[in-house]
Amino acid sequence: MKQVDLIIEYLRQNPSITDLLFTGGDPMVMKSKVFEQYIDAIIAAEIPNLKTIRIGTKTLAYWPYRYTSDNDAQQLLDVFKKISNSGLNLSIMAHFNHINEMSTKAVEQAVKNIRATGAVIRTQSPLMKHLNFDADMWARMWRKQVDWGMIPYYMFIARETGAQEYFAVTLEEAWNIFRKAYAQASGVCRTVRGPSMSANPGKVQVAGVSEINGEKVFVLNFIQGRNSDWVGRPFFAKYDPEALWLDDLKPAFADKFFYEEA
Repeated sequence: MKQVDLIIEYLRQNPSITDLLFTGGDPMVMKSKVFEQYIDAIIAAEIPNLKTIRIGTKTLAYWPYRYTSDNDAQQLLDVFKKISNSGLNLSIMAHFNHINEMSTKAVEQAVKNIRATGAVIRTQSPLMKHLNFDADMWARMWRKQVDWGMIPYYMFIARETGAQEYFAVTLEEAWNIFRKAYAQASGVCRTVRGPSMSANPGKVQVAGVSEINGEKVFVLNFIQGRNSDWVGRPFFAKYDPEALWLDDLKPAFADKFFYEEA
């Protein structure tokens, strides 16, 4: 949206909001001077509840020159410094789908340039068949990200959009890939959470497949929820080897999931 004053007013009226996310599309396709106009207004507003600015972007993977040699690269880095110097936390939510996207010197230099501004880079990606369906690769990618000073953050289950039939991974497959990768990872890489679905009621993690009273079930957990009281409450769904998404699941031991009763 262009009306930054509406954003500021919304943040003022909702003091429980601490984070502001720039997303899209990819917000880093904006010219630096345009992005700076948003940031200048937000900083000048001195919103007491605002603590963190997040930027969701894949530019580090497909166009690292945005932070190295583009005409306005230095201006963008200066805006990042401005955010950090204002006392706000700046988190770059970087999308890396495969370790090969980290194979060039340009990416490594871009990461160094961003980190030098005081920003923190957190990494995330959906799990997709035919692309990154490989636990060993995920473990190596997380390790390399940590070596470069980034923080592994999320493994997502891909939404039901586009060519999902080709890329789809079942919930059980996703859990197995995650736990095998996680088991190989050093403790400093285990900041990553997943596999996670950004579903209608919130971010739901597939915590495992288990057996309770002789019934095979999925163990699920809210990482984030529309109701904060849902967070951290494990719940169970009937085991379905074909399930791809939360909507494919039926509750175990109940007629409804607990969040459907609210």
